[in-house]
Amino acid sequence: MIVWFLSVLLLVSSVPSIMTAEPAGCKIRFTNKGLDMLKSETLKFVEEELSNISMPDMEGKEGRFQYTITEVKITELNLTHADLRFIPNVGLLFDVQNSSISLTFNRRILYWFFYDTGNINASAEGVNINTALNLIRDDEGRLKINNISCDASIAKMRAKFSGTLGRVYDFLGRVLTTGMRFLLNQQICPALNHAALVHVNSLLETIPVRTEVDQYIGIDYSLIDDPVVTSRSLDMNFRGMFFDLSQQNVSLVNYAVEPLIQEYDRMVYLALSEFFFDSGMFSYYTAGIFQLDIVNEKMPKDLEMLLRTTYFGAMMMLNPALVDAPMSLQIAVNSPPKTTIKTSGATVAMTANVKVMVLPPGQPPVQMSSMTMETKFNAKVSMREKRLCLHADLRKFKIFSNQSALESLALIPLQAPLKTMLQMSVVPLLNRLHRDRSQSSLQQRPQGDGVSQHGGQQQQHQQRLNVWRTSSDRNTVNTRETNSREPSDRTSRTSVSTSSETVCSIYAAAYLPV
Repeated sequence: MIVWFLSVLLLVSSVPSIMTAEPAGCKIRFTNKGLDMLKSETLKFVEEELSNISMPDMEGKEGRFQYTITEVKITELNLTHADLRFIPNVGLLFDVQNSSISLTFNRRILYWFFYDTGNINASAEGVNINTALNLIRDDEGRLKINNISCDASIAKMRAKFSGTLGRVYDFLGRVLTTGMRFLLNQQICPALNHAALVHVNSLLETIPVRTEVDQYIGIDYSLIDDPVVTSRSLDMNFRGMFFDLSQQNVSLVNYAVEPLIQEYDRMVYLALSEFFFDSGMFSYYTAGIFQLDIVNEKMPKDLEMLLRTTYFGAMMMLNPALVDAPMSLQIAVNSPPKTTIKTSGATVAMTANVKVMVLPPGQPPVQMSSMTMETKFNAKVSMREKRLCLHADLRKFKIFSNQSALESLALIPLQAPLKTMLQMSVVPLLNRLHRDRSQSSLQQRPQGDGVSQHGGQQQQHQQRLNVWRTSSDRNTVNTRETNSREPSDRTSRTSVSTSSETVCSIYAAAYLPV
């Protein structure tokens, strides 16, 4: 008994070690090329933060020489030698070397019985700033700057006096510039720390990680772990799971292979697993969306003629008056569709019940036949602006009767023309419905920032974020499939070529999964 108990205890204690982490449904990779395009925006952000540095007044005494410095203002920043790159296992590094800062301040100087005031133009040269950002996932699955390490130095500072005794006080410039260089050097890193940990994090907190796609389903695209940073890229793993808005706790278990990105040539890569699409179709299925009633003006004339010809004899035997009654084709999916992704492409398998109905006016509908339809679609996934677009093309089609094997044999001649009719009428209808739903969900998405503002500077950061969102609307994104890692080929690879605005908006604007 003791041996059995110890064996069970050992088994239970080993369960956490053998459990695997949750696979990602969506993965995004930013490469060095993406950082090159993003560097200019980062530079503007840093320049804005440094230009708003508020420096205290300074006073001192050197022998008979007394001075007071007030109203210190930064007039120009020349951060010409700036670089943005990845730090493996940490995050991002913003490095500024051999740059300059111009500033002006007022002086009040007392030397013996001489008193003078005036303006001083100074320039800090050899400015070096080294800032490292540690990126993590917060408790709600958002990207967050965990901490920042900063090191700033100023090689030298020059000052030029103005006023009546400007030339006389030039020899005292060394005293003033030494104190000013120390004071300015002490202000750079705190300003950048506050900008990253307060301003940027407050913007990241406004990004929703669960949002509605349309009136039926929503999507969860929270981060499932910390970003993975190498010397060449930054990878972010998102949950990428759709859910039914009426049953938000009901979700599909992710058994799909985690997407893998093997390339670094483009700025941004997007990889989607089978789970991303399966969860969407599962959510639509549980919401009862996969039902289609083709009747009246929705019924193509060719399809109506085919159904009337096929069931003409049966209608004459039941009631000759049914021959002229409207017909209806009712399609209801009876299980969640399943996606399979291989290097040859993506397919979606779907099984549905099909009923052929006659609708005599003023009378109950008459069922002419009940069939099971097994279909397989080729699915082409593309990305336009901020929307993922899915275009289906019927690949395989099979029908058989739910009533008798004899009727299934009778349906064999109907399969080829019915497949053609579905390809020409029903499939375009499904694609059009998908396109309209995607466009309407994008147009109805609220555009408000929903941020508690922290002064005018915070509003400027929000405006820049909105500019990134607006700019990304004007960019067309090209997609292509790449090779798979697993022998089963059950992993999606979609390489995305985009611009710097879209680099910013893919995560920050949070529109990608639409």
